Amino acid sequence: MLNEWKEFQDYTGAVNYTARNKQDTTYLGRFTFDTILDFEGLNRVLAILARGFLFHNENGKPIEAPRERIDYAKRGLCAWCSVPDSKKATPREAWQFGSDFRELHSEFPGLVDENGSGWFRRHVHQVVDFVRENSERVSSSAQKKYTAIEKGFDQAWRDKVIQMQIPLFAPTTKGQWGLRFDSFLAQALELGPLRTEEPILSPALVEQLRSLTPKGVPVEMVETLAAYYLANKPEDSDWVVLPVANFDAYFGTTSFGRKYLKQIPETILERSETGFGLCRYRLGDGVVIE
Repeated sequence: MLNEWKEFQDYTGAVNYTARNKQDTTYLGRFTFDTILDFEGLNRVLAILARGFLFHNENGKPIEAPRERIDYAKRGLCAWCSVPDSKKATPREAWQFGSDFRELHSEFPGLVDENGSGWFRRHVHQVVDFVRENSERVSSSAQKKYTAIEKGFDQAWRDKVIQMQIPLFAPTTKGQWGLRFDSFLAQALELGPLRTEEPILSPALVEQLRSLTPKGVPVEMVETLAAYYLANKPEDSDWVVLPVANFDAYFGTTSFGRKYLKQIPETILERSETGFGLCRYRLGDGVVIE
């Protein structure tokens, strides 16, 4: 969450499909079951991908003239999101949007395979395979969720990929969906290159946070929230959008959003209620930044 280039690599590279015990969710990578089932937090994932495609080469080095790479970045998003057409699907008309981008395999071999399966779909199916084959190392809730994923993910994701291509001003209800490729590209151009280094908190601020953090709340979570706030605070507001669903994946536990975040006192941070995996927050009056 702090090193955004590392985050981009986690969304496009190899995932370690393993778990030491039933509490270990390493096999999910930088995702949660909520992201897979309900697509919570996917807006940040796609925005990070768009910024990576626009502003960086494969080694992470900055690239000039990002606006000349908009079409390339959009193809990259399509490749990552690609899902093969259903075997029962009727042939599409030329004007209809599709979800199968296997033709981009030669340009993005790591993001979509020859059969049209994009990085995200392949990851989800590998998660399902891992849960099925390692029931002794995954929680009972994970075993229940993998069944739902196995039955309905492909069609739900196929529909979502088609929706993301609907133009902003389309005269249809589908055009009102929040996830849209063009929106991520516009957001990427506004936010600029990915941050490649983690911000460092001052020793004085670290001491403040540790003294204010209640017993039972992991202090590293509080420190990460403070660092994320300072790195992302806009010039014209004290509030920062907190991608709770993505932080759950970053910390490897939904206990962050469902338990610990609620226990952090307002002296450390003030926040709004969480909805759709997001909330907004600012540092509290008890935190003095010198």
